[in-house]
Amino acid sequence: MTTRKDRLKKLVKVQEQLKALHETRHAGFLAAAVKAEAEVKELIEHFDTDKSLAGLFPALYHKRITDALGRQKQNLEDAKHEAALIATATARTNMVERAYKDVRRRDERERSDRERLDLITQKQRRDES
Repeated sequence: MTTRKDRLKKLVKVQEQLKALHETRHAGFLAAAVKAEAEVKELIEHFDTDKSLAGLFPALYHKRITDALGRQKQNLEDAKHEAALIATATARTNMVERAYKDVRRRDERERSDRERLDLITQKQRRDES
């Protein structure tokens, strides 16, 4: 059977991994939003050039711009959601770390108390003999 200390140690590790996952996803969504924004800017720039096919297919350009803006909006919303999950994971990680540190300190105190008690017991035995 594992001790509470061991379980908390594993839980801290899992919480840190979960937090890292959310941070990675958040960064990915932000990168995708930036990419969509760049695509919008590029499409708008090409829309106004003479060599552009926008004059022949304006609806296509407008649809691509609208789609890119929609992706940007969705990615920013997803990033905001992941930021909330990061905050939650951080709070949970901190709470579990505090519990782990408390248990570890208590175990160390108990071990130290047992060692002192053993020393006292050994000294009493020596004094009696």
